[in-house]
This record gives sequence, C-alpha cells and structure tokens, in this order.
Amino acid sequence: MRLLIVEDEERLARRLADSFESSGYAVDLALDGESAEIRLHAEEYDAAILDLGLPKIDGLTILKRCRSASNAVPILVLTARGSWHEKVEAIDAGADDYVVKPFQVEEVMARVRALIRRAAGQLQTVLSHGALTLDPRTAKVTLEGAPIRLTSLEYRVLSYLMHHGDRVVSQIELTEHIYAQDFERDSNTLEVFIGRLRRKLGASSIETVRGLGYRMGRP
Repeated sequence: MRLLIVEDEERLARRLADSFESSGYAVDLALDGESAEIRLHAEEYDAAILDLGLPKIDGLTILKRCRSASNAVPILVLTARGSWHEKVEAIDAGADDYVVKPFQVEEVMARVRALIRRAAGQLQTVLSHGALTLDPRTAKVTLEGAPIRLTSLEYRVLSYLMHHGDRVVSQIELTEHIYAQDFERDSNTLEVFIGRLRRKLGASSIETVRGLGYRMGRP
C-alpha cells in the first residue's frame, strides 16, 4: 500500500514515514503544499495524510482542489488548530478524518488503516483469504496459523491484492501502489515477487488473469 505524507515539520514527517515504512507501506513525503499538489495529481496513493498549515499552498486549498478534480484518495487531515469550525470546514471540503496535534503516531496509523479498509470495501481489521491471513496492524502474515516470512515488497504486493479481494488488479496499478516515487520501478520485477509469493503461499494463491492482471486465487 502506498501513502503520501504532507507535513512541513520535517522531523514529524520523517517520524510518521519511518513508522509507516516499518509497517510495510511505501511512503512519499511532501514538505509544502505545492509539491503535495503535484504528487496528488501525478501519482496513485491508497491514502494521504495532509497537514492544513502548509507553506506555498495551504492544506484546505489542496483538499478542495483534489476533490474538485474527482480525486477520491482517502485523506486524513492533521491540524494544530483547535477551533471546531475549522475541523468542520475540512470535513465539508472532503477530508475523510482528522487528528489534532499533538497526537500519538499509533492513532494516526490506526485511522489510516481504517480509511484504506473502507476505501477497499473491507470491514474486518485482519484480512483473510481461506487459510491465509494478513494483519495490517503488525504486518504479519500467516498460513494455516503458521507465520510466513515475506520481504517488504512481497508484503506490499500481497497486502494490495488482499485488500482488493476478488478484483483483478492490473500490473500497472500494482506497480503504482507498491513503490515509493524515488524507487526505480520495474514491472518485470513484479512477476518475480508474484512467483516468490506462490512458492511461499501455494501455486494457486495468486491467479494470473491473462491480459488483465492478478487477483487472489480461490481459497
């Protein structure tokens, strides 16, 4: 899963990024509103964390422009502002949730996980597919109760496919959602990850739909 963090306090932005990366996310950072707007327009994200008090372009303007452009990415707003009407304004502008500074990183992570689940139509905290389970809270995968060790990119591939269940995910879409922007993307490498996952989870765990992409196999 791929995340955009927009926060001008670089230390806080890095702390959030480190926490999400250690939980298996691909993370892009933007330290001002201008670069954030460019990335939201050009890249695909599963969720975005957006501070309202940004240099160059404020977060509320970015939010309004994003929704006006029909970009439905789930957005969690961060704000140091305490007045209730600004929170209401952000929600009315299209924010899906908000957290007021100072906050616990664990709360932000839990809220982002919930936004991603809802956007993908998943109701359960722990994803399951037959005997296979994936817990986004701990980035742990088990098969018939036994833990499965995955690399970070193998985990991202599996997580994205499991979040989207029976839907066929194209190779391009999958590539967009497992790599951060500064990572060299190679769609051929994706086939290597799929092959590794099949060896670890079973040959029928991931189905290739010829000419369309991949989806989770029948449990």
